[in-house]
Amino acid sequence: MPALRWTGLTLLTLGYGMALAYGYLNLFASLSIALLIMAGLCVSQFSDTYVRAFGHGLFLLLALALATHWLPGFYSARVIAGVRFTPEAAPFSMYLNLDKPLIGFWILWICPWVLTRTGFTRSAIVSTIALVATSTACMLAAVSLGMITWAPKWPAQSGLWIVNNLLLVTLTEELLFRGYIQGGFHRLFKQLPYGSGLAIAAAATVFGLAHMGAGWQWVLLSGFAGIGYGLAYRFGGLQAAVITHFGLNLVHFSLFTYPMFDR
Repeated sequence: MPALRWTGLTLLTLGYGMALAYGYLNLFASLSIALLIMAGLCVSQFSDTYVRAFGHGLFLLLALALATHWLPGFYSARVIAGVRFTPEAAPFSMYLNLDKPLIGFWILWICPWVLTRTGFTRSAIVSTIALVATSTACMLAAVSLGMITWAPKWPAQSGLWIVNNLLLVTLTEELLFRGYIQGGFHRLFKQLPYGSGLAIAAAATVFGLAHMGAGWQWVLLSGFAGIGYGLAYRFGGLQAAVITHFGLNLVHFSLFTYPMFDR
């Protein structure tokens, strides 16, 4: 665990140092980093319940602001601009967001309990089952709701999309929604008869509501997918949740209308 923490901190320092050197960050970003450090110190260095609660509350506010790109100092380069991958698809743009990954780094550094010990074989089996079941159910539901259709493709931007979606989107979201939120609810509800199930449902609900800006259909589908990711995390660890989440996104991207029908 200490090795993972130091690796994360080293990658964070190098990555953001390069981003600053190349003009993708300015000094205003240091305010967000300083507030995250303060939240981390409150959680990790104090035993007082109120101080720790303040630290967690501050982190959640910062996580919301970073995820919605409200905080200054981060320049998100647009690397895909209004591309239609298939004729029926809505135009798709993609940005390399440098603010959102700070959420994941904070969780890895301050909350090591999000990384549960799971054997490779078990994790692989859980990942396979969860990926197949969740992808099948969600894609069928999306087609039934009239959001997408069968549209296999492999556009020129696929490699860039994979790197961004895996590292800057999926990994960060699973650290937050499954590791931090579901894991936190699990610790809170562990004395209840169905505490684990309640934790999965609560995290999936929050994950669904996080997609409210895209419409009620995406709230429903994301919440449904969140149950699959939550089960993967519960029985296969963080790696299983990441594989399931990224695998579903890749199935959607490569085999169906992406991101959705143009309306």
